Amino acid sequence: MREILAILIFSVTYVLISGRRLKILPLNRPAATLFGAVLMVVAGVMTPEQAYRAVDYDTLVLLLGMMLISAYLSLAGFFDWAADEVLKLAGTPQRLLLYLMLTSGILSALLVNDTVCLMLTPLVVTVIARGRLPLFPYLMALAMSANIGSTATLVGNPQNMIIGHLSHMPFLRFSAALVPAAAAGLAIEYVVLRLGFRRVLRQAVIARAAPRERQLDRRLLIITFTIFCLVFIGFILGADLSWTALSGAVLIMVLARRDTHEVLQLVDWHLLLFFASLFVVVEGLSKTGLPEQIFGFLRGVFGTSATAQAWNFTWFSVLGSNVFSNVPFVVLAGKWIGHFAQPELMWKVLALATTFAGNFTILGSVANIIVVESARGHIEVGFWDYARFGIPITVLTTIAGLIILLLLAAV
Repeated sequence: MREILAILIFSVTYVLISGRRLKILPLNRPAATLFGAVLMVVAGVMTPEQAYRAVDYDTLVLLLGMMLISAYLSLAGFFDWAADEVLKLAGTPQRLLLYLMLTSGILSALLVNDTVCLMLTPLVVTVIARGRLPLFPYLMALAMSANIGSTATLVGNPQNMIIGHLSHMPFLRFSAALVPAAAAGLAIEYVVLRLGFRRVLRQAVIARAAPRERQLDRRLLIITFTIFCLVFIGFILGADLSWTALSGAVLIMVLARRDTHEVLQLVDWHLLLFFASLFVVVEGLSKTGLPEQIFGFLRGVFGTSATAQAWNFTWFSVLGSNVFSNVPFVVLAGKWIGHFAQPELMWKVLALATTFAGNFTILGSVANIIVVESARGHIEVGFWDYARFGIPITVLTTIAGLIILLLLAAV
């Protein structure tokens, strides 16, 4: 009976967090996962102590640290400055598309992609409006590049953070394989968007931009950027990701001499609640043994060789990420990796596939939703408007990225 309750709670929770709100339970993602976590305890599937132990606090601490660093960069005016500099240097609409993609991709590799989209979207809308350019191509570039670029590091997106803690893979070893895949993905994305919007971009002309409203706080930017560099050096040297990030964030907090309420308000506490509750819900399902049974059923489908497993698991992950959302899928699928022929390769495959899968549809990732919702007052982006670019870009980047991973694994 307890197993049946766990599966029912898990199913209802996943329907809610997949974006399909029920009329009788109109809950958003964080509220839905909290609802599911509480039900797991109330229904007797887990004890309160088991629920506490189910939470991966390392992931939450890492996410909090990176959010705080991003918040200080925003308060320093870095994102405003970066957006305006891109517009100033571009010269042509085509180059502006390329520079925006590089800016979004690189920042998302260094920071959390959802945070980058949250900070950059209002600025991109303002800058594109100043330049009197069509908004849709640049919104696509921002969202898709944030997804693709974030796959390059263990701190680029939430699912990679989870993979980092579950796999215990060194930061540098992960990036050595995923940076080339991300670079190839950005190149493919640029070609597809450049061809798809060639007429629109050919007719556009960049107008002179007005002065930006928020000026650069050079002192705060120097402090934040210096400590941010030290944090990344710590990552590369193998220091604990979570406490290195949080230590850097707290050091900035001490040296910045700014009202801490201001920066704490910029932290996405809803996302932290979502993750904490999600760990409990997934652990409740895991106690039933269902994930192992599912893997046992699919083991033959994945194949026996490392290459066959990589290809089959990739497309399974792309599908699973779009059905369940990438973060919940990673939490669940991470329990299977140890059964594959080359576990480390499959961790990289899981990171690549679940991140690139976010570009498949407008609902594929939180980053997409942030960009589209933030720009809703200026443009309405329809499901198929996005999908006609998202589907080919996802397929092409995933194929190219997996080939790169397999080639590097063979060296």
